[in-house]
Amino acid sequence: MIVGIYGLGLIGGSMAKAYKANSDHKVYAYDKDETTLGFARLSGAIDAKLDSENIGDCDLVMIALYPQAAVECMKEIAPKLKKDATVIDLCGTKVKICECGFELARRYGFTFVGGHPMAGTQYSGFKYAKEDLFCGAPMIIVPPVYDDISFLDKIKTMLSPAGFGKINVTTADEHDRMIAFTSQLAHVVSNAYVKSPSAQSHKGFSAGSYKDLTRVAWLNENMWSELFIENKEFLTNELDNIISSLSEYRNALNSDNGDKLRELLRDGRICKERVDG
Repeated sequence: MIVGIYGLGLIGGSMAKAYKANSDHKVYAYDKDETTLGFARLSGAIDAKLDSENIGDCDLVMIALYPQAAVECMKEIAPKLKKDATVIDLCGTKVKICECGFELARRYGFTFVGGHPMAGTQYSGFKYAKEDLFCGAPMIIVPPVYDDISFLDKIKTMLSPAGFGKINVTTADEHDRMIAFTSQLAHVVSNAYVKSPSAQSHKGFSAGSYKDLTRVAWLNENMWSELFIENKEFLTNELDNIISSLSEYRNALNSDNGDKLRELLRDGRICKERVDG
């Protein structure tokens, strides 16, 4: 199989390394940074630069770009793909890229699948890419059909070199609704939390709780701002929910209402117990 990858950041770079390490597939890649491309080739992560001459040879194309750049990339490469090629995007939101991908796939005859690997770190860039980044991690896919087992098995096989633990199938709308809570809200809260003046003098007073809550505050603001705005309806709803909940805690404290505070804390603990089963 010939694999083409657009974008050699953390996700695209890790995909390239995984496919080279765990299979005999050829990997072509494109990145706007020529230095990154050169290093990827010297390090053995890719076989060659992905361009207009060899994109038509690719059996699998993965797009690991920011959402708007991914849409533009899809529009550019669609006429150049062979009919039996499969394109999987790796963006953090799905509604807009899937609308574009499915429409282009119908027009030009290739197969498009929305994808979101649920793995990463607080760091970005090819230098942090790892061949085992996705090992055991979930992979969310948005397929064009949901009742074709042989098709889903084919996609699972194509993704197998990455080492995902489970492939989860959903719709683009449901993906974006859930990711607003599980990922995007967590990044906003972490980023806002660390802005407290107390953060500058926390050393010696912090342990696991602080580290867990602030890990993703160290983010790529260019990528995340685009993801947040694209998913603003779902994310705003989650922000409204947490702001409302935090106001309840604050009001209980301001009124010295120990009973209400215990009730709020108990409810939160019970919610966590239910989530964890």
